[in-house]
Amino acid sequence: MDELRRIIRDVPDFPQKGIVFKDITPLLANAEAFRKAVDLMAEPLRGRDFDLLVGIESRGFIFAAALAYALGKGKVPVRKPGKLPAKTVEISYQLEYGSDRLEMHEDAIRHGQRVVIVDDVLATGGTARGVANLVEKVGGEVSGLSFFIELDFLKGREKLGGYDVRSVLSYR
Repeated sequence: MDELRRIIRDVPDFPQKGIVFKDITPLLANAEAFRKAVDLMAEPLRGRDFDLLVGIESRGFIFAAALAYALGKGKVPVRKPGKLPAKTVEISYQLEYGSDRLEMHEDAIRHGQRVVIVDDVLATGGTARGVANLVEKVGGEVSGLSFFIELDFLKGREKLGGYDVRSVLSYR
């Protein structure tokens, strides 16, 4: 774990002053480290009963696609508005430095399908909570949430009470 932590770069004051951004791009460029990260995220999901992985734009796409391949599951993208070509459903949510909106195809998740939501970082939990609400809005069931990094000091897990939340690296 320490090796993975050393590869992640801190970028101060991004995307705005006072925020220290955890930049995973050096990890993504390192084949061995990226494989290790995906393997560590996949392990607790092996043998679980779920149908799809839902990847959150943009870095969540990377992990969700790799996990879908590793676990033999389908993947659904959740994107910023205006990026998907078919009819969509939308959710607005709060994040640590403002608010935003996300959407997915309205037919991407069938009623009763069980999904695991995937993103690179759990910060305040606003984005993940919004996506969980979006999945439930279309009749899906959230089986769990998987993150590579969790920023414990922002208490995002508290917004996700009632869900199974997993993360590989925690920063206190």
